[in-house]
Amino acid sequence: VQLQASGGGLVQAGGSLRLSCVASGNIRSITSTEWHRQAPGKERKLVADINRGGSTSYEDSVKGRFTISRDNAKNTVYLQMYGLKPEDTAVYYCRAHTLSYTSSGEPEVAAYWGQGTQVTVSS
Repeated sequence: VQLQASGGGLVQAGGSLRLSCVASGNIRSITSTEWHRQAPGKERKLVADINRGGSTSYEDSVKGRFTISRDNAKNTVYLQMYGLKPEDTAVYYCRAHTLSYTSSGEPEVAAYWGQGTQVTVSS
């Protein structure tokens, strides 16, 4: 599975952006997709995720402001961000978890990262 993230940019506080994560390869093996972010000097943190069934979850600081969604026809997961704050400034990464089976029927799990996309929110 390959992931291509895009949509970052510079925005003023209170503004909005929509990030996209396009998947290619063994799409059927994807069980969930996540958005993470890493601010300068800080660890990478999970922001939101969506599973195959469409269930979503969010990190507390983005609840009510960010929405993760999926367009299966476009093999794309979005992160719509509203009410952006300077503390949302970070490099945003998407990650996909996969489940596949070997030729002998053994389950095989893996995770793949996309490249980051920079989001900068000015005050």
